[in-house]
Amino acid sequence: MQGKRTLRVAHLVQMELSRLILSKMRDPRLGFVTVTHVAMSPDLKSARIFYSVMGNEKNKKDSKIALEHARGFLQKQIAMGLKLRYTPKLVFEEDDSLDQGMKVDRVIHEIHRRERDPGS
Repeated sequence: MQGKRTLRVAHLVQMELSRLILSKMRDPRLGFVTVTHVAMSPDLKSARIFYSVMGNEKNKKDSKIALEHARGFLQKQIAMGLKLRYTPKLVFEEDDSLDQGMKVDRVIHEIHRRERDPGS
């Protein structure tokens, strides 16, 4: 389990990254990206950034490339904005939990539809 300081820093990194992606990144490959979660290492030297992208597979792939390309810029901006002793190394991972949730939701709706209309 993460300590309070680790959780606070993770939350700060998440908020700062969200702001940077929204206001500072001008990469045309970047789609509608949402930072869903940040997991910091106990020593605060690395951060796993979980993000989701609205759109098709091409949008997701292009957004991943854009985020990887901007990693250094984002790390520098976080260092300037948060004033931490060590700037965490950013590792981006796509969070597909929203897609999985939508898939489960479609299955549940289909089951309910079949229960209402057993003949179809």
